[in-house]
Amino acid sequence: VQLQASGGGSVQVGGSLKLSCARSRRTDDTYRMAWFRQALGKGREFVAATTWIGGTYYSDSVRGRFAISRDNAKNMVYLQMNNLRPEDTADYHCAAGSPAWGSVQNAGLYYHWGQGTQVTVSS
Repeated sequence: VQLQASGGGSVQVGGSLKLSCARSRRTDDTYRMAWFRQALGKGREFVAATTWIGGTYYSDSVRGRFAISRDNAKNMVYLQMNNLRPEDTADYHCAAGSPAWGSVQNAGLYYHWGQGTQVTVSS
């Protein structure tokens, strides 16, 4: 399974961006899709997760500002990011796997990763 992330860029505080993740094919072990991010010099951080039949989960730091969605027909997952803050600056990666819903924040449970797309928020 190949994942291709896109949509990153540079915005000012309060701005918006929409990230996209294209999945090459749907498999039984990739029904959970998630976004993680990694800021320079920091560890990987969970952002949001969804499944192909519904349900979303967000980290506390982005809940209410970010929205994860998917288009099953197109094998796409999106991350709409609103009211961006400087602390949102990071390399964003999409991931696919099958962690239990209570473990979606665990990056080690995802089998497939896309390359990162950089998001920079400046004040």
